[in-house]
Amino acid sequence: MKHEEWMRLALAEARAALLSDDVPVGAIVLDASGAVIGRGRNERELHRDPTAHAEIVAIREAAAALDDWHLTGCTLVVTLEPCVMCAGAILAARVPTVVFGAWDDKAGASGSVYDVLRDRRMNHRSEVFTGVLGQECALLLTQFFEDPARRATR
Repeated sequence: MKHEEWMRLALAEARAALLSDDVPVGAIVLDASGAVIGRGRNERELHRDPTAHAEIVAIREAAAALDDWHLTGCTLVVTLEPCVMCAGAILAARVPTVVFGAWDDKAGASGSVYDVLRDRRMNHRSEVFTGVLGQECALLLTQFFEDPARRATR
């Protein structure tokens, strides 16, 4: 039940990304007590920064809140399966738990195309919970990419 509550917070971040015409992906980081210590949404268009994915923004905010790059004991909740870059950042930050909504069958790195987060060759692995409010998360993305005005620019 908590995963769904948390995903609703991440979905709110995803919807906020639409204000800057960014792909609607949102993320939150929770500490061990369940308090939100980081929020992020895609900000690539807003900042013209290819690394400004929702997960990266949320991880940076959480690290600043803790004054530590080690996010051990934290949970990352994101509306879309993390890509390779974000999976690398998740492992580098030592995030033990990742919850995501929609699968990314083109660039996913948490079980679809790749499984970086659970790769036994890595020095750290994350427990991954998939498909949480997956249809709702996927619908937001589908509507974004089906919008004729946005399709012309993507």
